[in-house]
Amino acid sequence: MWTAVTCRDEYRAADIVCAALEDGVSAETVLLDLIAPVQMKVGAEWAANRLSVAQEHAASAITERVIAALAHHPAVRTPPPLGRITVACVNQEWHVLPARLLAEVLTLRGWQVDFLGAQVPTPHLIAHLHHNGADAVALSSSIPTRLPDAHAAITACQAIGVPVLAGGAAFGPDGRYARLLGANAWAPDARAAAQQLADGIPTPSLAAGRQQIDDLPHLADQEYTLVARSQGQLVKEVLTRLEDVFPAMAAYTAPQRERTAEDIGHIVDFLGAALYTDDDDLFTTFITWTADILTARHVPATQSLHPALTILAAELKDFPRSIRLLDRARLILDSAPLSAGTLPGATA
Repeated sequence: MWTAVTCRDEYRAADIVCAALEDGVSAETVLLDLIAPVQMKVGAEWAANRLSVAQEHAASAITERVIAALAHHPAVRTPPPLGRITVACVNQEWHVLPARLLAEVLTLRGWQVDFLGAQVPTPHLIAHLHHNGADAVALSSSIPTRLPDAHAAITACQAIGVPVLAGGAAFGPDGRYARLLGANAWAPDARAAAQQLADGIPTPSLAAGRQQIDDLPHLADQEYTLVARSQGQLVKEVLTRLEDVFPAMAAYTAPQRERTAEDIGHIVDFLGAALYTDDDDLFTTFITWTADILTARHVPATQSLHPALTILAAELKDFPRSIRLLDRARLILDSAPLSAGTLPGATA
């Protein structure tokens, strides 16, 4: 399967899946123990700079089409005797495969599934629930910078009496952010999610007027709001000042400068997510991962990241939680061994 996907042989990949089904392998096993691990390896190989972005996208597109072929195979069609579940990715979350795998597993187990796909704005999700109803919403997010959007979706669903099962790497390997944001349940994978839904998730009490600050009182200091609103200006200032302290930037091409600006933008976004959750590990884990990615691409990680963090600290000198996060990240960056790895879920 790995060879078929990375050689862009879509027909071969589909043949492997169909042959497995015809040999009696369950569709759920094919989805979760064959297709999902192959896609995780695609992400790991991209992180290690052994697959290009284009190769990763091509492999992911084949994976999507193979899943569609499996879903329409006569051997896996299951009438839906159970209830109705809406599966959706949070607003601005484009990593759709984990949600797609869950939707297919739930369908196989007899649920009627409304799969809304990637990047579903909260108002559209709520409108769908009003028009179609659901026993629960399975909400997926892979990137922690989407946690504020996830929180808004969780709160809105619960406000109309629909419980939320959260899943995906954004919520932490132990579900800590799902609990922090008030989700009714969390699952580490599709099998566990399906079992929780079968066991039943308590319907939330209507929480009219509940706001995000009710769950996260530390937001009262306004640091998250101010940093999020000034993201563009912070990126511009860091990029300008970085040229003075990182001379190698003088030789950068226009695409290299654009990538650098994107990297700085990601740093500010993850700083905002860490401020939102008040969790230092969220930010430091991202900085270590970024250093690994840069190292795999022969970019001097410490020399480029450390100045950017220092400039950010100077720009945010009046924000004590931001300073704490940036100081800890610089300390860990100075001491952490670097080896190319994958930010959990980022490419799934």
